[in-house]
Amino acid sequence: MDFIEKHLSTTQIIILSFFLADIAGALLLALPISAADGRATPFIDALFTSTTSICVTGLVTVTTASHWSLFGHIVILVLIQTGGLGVVTMTMTVMLALGKRITMRNRMLLGDSFNMDTLKGLVNFLRRVFFGTFIVEGIGAVCYLPVFVPEYGIVKGIWYSVFHAVSAFCNAGIDVLGDSSFMPYVHNTWVNIVTMCLIVLGGIGFIVWWDIIRFIRLKSSEDTRRATGMHNISLHSKIVLSMTFFLIVAGSVMYLVFEFHNPKTIGNYTAGEKVLAALFQSVTTRTAGFATISQAGLTAPSVILSVILMFIGGSSVGTAGGVKTSTIAVILMTVMATVRGQADITCFHRRVSAKTVRKAVAIVLISFMASIIALTAMFLLERGNPADIIFEVYSALGTAGLTRDYTPLMGMSGKVIITVCMFLGRIGPISMVIAFTMRDKQSAVHLPEESITVG
Repeated sequence: MDFIEKHLSTTQIIILSFFLADIAGALLLALPISAADGRATPFIDALFTSTTSICVTGLVTVTTASHWSLFGHIVILVLIQTGGLGVVTMTMTVMLALGKRITMRNRMLLGDSFNMDTLKGLVNFLRRVFFGTFIVEGIGAVCYLPVFVPEYGIVKGIWYSVFHAVSAFCNAGIDVLGDSSFMPYVHNTWVNIVTMCLIVLGGIGFIVWWDIIRFIRLKSSEDTRRATGMHNISLHSKIVLSMTFFLIVAGSVMYLVFEFHNPKTIGNYTAGEKVLAALFQSVTTRTAGFATISQAGLTAPSVILSVILMFIGGSSVGTAGGVKTSTIAVILMTVMATVRGQADITCFHRRVSAKTVRKAVAIVLISFMASIIALTAMFLLERGNPADIIFEVYSALGTAGLTRDYTPLMGMSGKVIITVCMFLGRIGPISMVIAFTMRDKQSAVHLPEESITVG
């Protein structure tokens, strides 16, 4: 352990921890006890399932409900919870529970895993994340009980409620209902609302949670002067909440327009059912992975919209994947500032740092290049409808987990490529680049500046 801490950066340790947990999960799932028929599962399928679980994606090569035994389902659930919170977070939580001391190196590792710039109050933040997660998941499980218990019985109903609450909050999209995801519940308003709430709560990120809670406490306190307005909420939270609201509403409206008369999806539903299905589709495409309508039946404009939403994903310091809402917001603000000829990039009366802008550009560009490489490899090594392949790759990189029924049709090459994409999507392509390259040292020498003609 000392060797690892001395010779590996925090980013490398985080990636290594995810990789080792992934392999451990694959080895467990490959055992005969993990399969419902008592026979060993091919390692590539076990690895694919382990990766999709710990990377909270949701793509599966075998039907989760029927292929795996109870032991296999428990392994998958543990992997989902571990991947949703992060391997480092889970490890540190166990250390705290055992009374172990959190060293400065551990704090730096935890800070990097949460993508935070400060180590102040990090251990307390970890405790709140851990307890907050299980409180929300517990409430979600209780909310599922009135639906699953009458349908499946007490024991199985409770198990299904817990499993899907964890899967929804962690944005995993893995279910144990059958081979049609949540399609049987497309008209069940309660299941849709509970699932969407869990997805959004997990996807907006833990920092936003505490900002909202702090704001509510101030509003209810006697110090009304401090609680006035939204200045008590951080810029990050304002951007995340604004982008999340915009993407959900805009996505819902666009899906409703694109699919309104499509009999393969929502064309035969009532007006209210169409709105509910379009709303769920807008929420789930941003890394959740549950499906209430056929993804293979989507119209071409809806496929394009889904790819865009999957690429964007959720928000930082949460359970979602993608390049993140705040990243896209910074890119959009940079474009607007450039078009307007503004020197500074501003939002909500705050200036965005140049460092943040450079990181946002790097994340989007590297993620896009990773998708191009993955698509090229898939087109060379696999057969299939181009739209299905593109959808699959962006679903894996965005850890969305939605598929146009293409995942089970892939050969060995496709499974390996998509497995790598899911891992990249959870770790982040830019983290992989940082992990395997030396960081530039700060130089005291400033070279002469010269302009470059672009555009």
